[in-house]
Amino acid sequence: MIEFKELDCAKNSDGLIPAIIQDDATLQVLMLGYMNEEAYDKTVSEGRVTFYSRTKKRLWTKGETSGNFLNVRSIAKDCDNDTLLIRVDPVGPVCHTGAQNCFCTEETEGFIGRLQRVVQDRHAKMPEGSYTTYLYEKGVNKMAQKVGEEAVETVIEAVAGNKERFIYESSDLIYHLLVLVEGMGCSLSDLEKELHSRHK
Repeated sequence: MIEFKELDCAKNSDGLIPAIIQDDATLQVLMLGYMNEEAYDKTVSEGRVTFYSRTKKRLWTKGETSGNFLNVRSIAKDCDNDTLLIRVDPVGPVCHTGAQNCFCTEETEGFIGRLQRVVQDRHAKMPEGSYTTYLYEKGVNKMAQKVGEEAVETVIEAVAGNKERFIYESSDLIYHLLVLVEGMGCSLSDLEKELHSRHK
């Protein structure tokens, strides 16, 4: 394991070292934080990422209030010994906005990722008159039923060779699957990790 004294903090007047956080399964860059020696040692000893908050002037374990911890898988230093790369297994969304990472924008996230966030927001707020709210009120059985129905309709259009209807029904299937995934307490990130593990 890397010793903090091996790292070159001289370039930073506050003695902090930047730590890039990367998803160990998907290799997606999740966030950037800063560590002092105490934060680094706590990260190593507990196996969960702890930063030094420059605004609060104290140690801050990611997930201490949300429960969305960053479980450490490996720690590496760069060629100049002045930056850390910490690969993690994230528990839930990383960004305080609810996004999977702190670099999500409409340009980088993709529409399905944005749709997932809309579904999550509907589930959290349950706005009246929303079809998504209706599905959550009905429960997992109804959501699963809708996924089954849309899957059958997608297959029918594929077999019939009707490309336009196939796209339409596939879109319905993806939406309802996102609703069910959220209803099961899961996310697209969980599906990515499963597919990644199979790819290995």
